[in-house]
Amino acid sequence: MQTTIKTAISFSGKGLHSGKPATVTIRPAMAHHGIWFTRSDVDLGDRMIPARWDAVNRSPLCTKLENSSGLSVSTVEHLMAALAGCGIHNALIEIDGPEVPILDGSAAPFVRGIMQRGVRAQAAPVMAFEVLKTVTVSEGEASATIAPSDTLRIDFEIDFPDASIGHQKKSLVMNNGSFARELCDSRTFCRKADVDAMQANGLALGGDAGENAVVFDGDAVISPGGLRHADEPVRHKMLDALGDLALAGAPLLGRYTGIRAGHSLTNTLLRKLFATPGAVRLVACDGALAARLPGHGLVWDEIPAVA
Repeated sequence: MQTTIKTAISFSGKGLHSGKPATVTIRPAMAHHGIWFTRSDVDLGDRMIPARWDAVNRSPLCTKLENSSGLSVSTVEHLMAALAGCGIHNALIEIDGPEVPILDGSAAPFVRGIMQRGVRAQAAPVMAFEVLKTVTVSEGEASATIAPSDTLRIDFEIDFPDASIGHQKKSLVMNNGSFARELCDSRTFCRKADVDAMQANGLALGGDAGENAVVFDGDAVISPGGLRHADEPVRHKMLDALGDLALAGAPLLGRYTGIRAGHSLTNTLLRKLFATPGAVRLVACDGALAARLPGHGLVWDEIPAVA
């Protein structure tokens, strides 16, 4: 069955890139509504922005959604990952600014908030996109692939010259609470040189090492408190991938493989998937199939307590 959050919950903080404060409120929505954002700080025009792959204005730094009127909301990937990881299919997300708050740099605050409010089942079957053909996109050394699978599986591999990051890879099946248990508390990460360059160009203004990002410098982790996981960077890339894949508009049944992939490339993959004849079909999930979707099997005791 489709689900929504039982009661509304709000989160406030600065946007990572803009530094602008905002409050985002997740509200219940009726069955078949899907996930939509609405800009409560805008008085005129179309304030509604769909959380969908074809509304993405592609960017290498974050996932930015934009409606046909040009109104946008950015850095939606952690919130989208939390909604997918908690099995939420319908929600109206109000935000009074242009960027979702970064909070601690992970999806854990959103996951804990959603689960505290509770999830309500709705009298409508869950629809899912079943991948039927393998589709791949690449750009330089980076690639992203989606292939047929009876559940959503994410495989990811990264390779950075910094000794403190290096080569990391991980694979996870995304049901039975694995997102909350394994990925949701992994924070966004960056290299100190990149932070300095972005801030010099008016970006990453809401970033605060140790508060909402892990900062690496050569062979050192310079964020106070160190890492939450030895392989936190690749876990966060998987978190991002789940959030970006959630923009398919329904849960995906497929195996995603990302090699050095980022937000833009994952969106390019979704665009190619839906443009390829016979590559994907929409199916109604019975109980057995719904049990293989992200969010199924999530229990409170498995949610990390860091947030």
